[in-house]
Amino acid sequence: MGIKERRTKILLSLFLIAGVDFSDVAIDERIQKVFDLTLNQKTRGTLSGLIKEGMIEKSTGHSGEETKSTTPESAQDSGQARMTYHLTNRGFAELSLEFSFFRYLKEKWDGKWRIISYEIPEKKREIRDRLRREMQGWGLGPWHRSFWLTPHPIIGTLKELVSQKEEEKYIQAFESDHSFGDREILIEKVWGKTELDKSYRALFKKWHDVLSSDLPKTDKFKKVISEYVDILRQDPGLPKELVGEGWIGFEGWNIFNEIKSILLS
Repeated sequence: MGIKERRTKILLSLFLIAGVDFSDVAIDERIQKVFDLTLNQKTRGTLSGLIKEGMIEKSTGHSGEETKSTTPESAQDSGQARMTYHLTNRGFAELSLEFSFFRYLKEKWDGKWRIISYEIPEKKREIRDRLRREMQGWGLGPWHRSFWLTPHPIIGTLKELVSQKEEEKYIQAFESDHSFGDREILIEKVWGKTELDKSYRALFKKWHDVLSSDLPKTDKFKKVISEYVDILRQDPGLPKELVGEGWIGFEGWNIFNEIKSILLS
């Protein structure tokens, strides 16, 4: 699915399966297969670490209780206790730094723009490349040379990231209201909304092909999520105030949830 880090896989699986209400999810065999997870010692260690950090919480239910990943087969053994997990607000905040599209599915935009400027010398290319990698999921778009724009509240995260590091001296960051100018032109220039729309339409075609195939439901769902993760990496997560409630990214989220309800039934 294009994600190697176990920590990110766990946070992502809990959100994609549960949605914005953060309901409990059992990481059963099917969910493990879909997200390329194995409940081995390393995974259990990662789960424990996430719990200690307050990123996720666990609870013991029964397989007869309804959870987002309960199957008819697993529900038969109604007396067997099972461990379920759910995302916390802190875990969601971390996930939203990796996949900025998720943030404004749950939170409300404060109307502020964040502008980041950095000019790191070519001889410091390693520092520059590292900084770009670390800010990759923050919904930043190139506004002008060395200026990056985002509606996401990432200034505090940026301060923490570069504090007392060499790159700190090369960075300036601002928060601002939008005073005047055509927002549609700005959004197209900075984030390429038209091309992203095309990418979503191509995704819907891929989903249709997957659903029309003869693959088992679990394999279909794994392919659906794999394709979705690719475009979630591209989507800057602009709020509805900027792209409208009818934005195709929101439509994609709704379609994904419909597919999920079918393939996990």
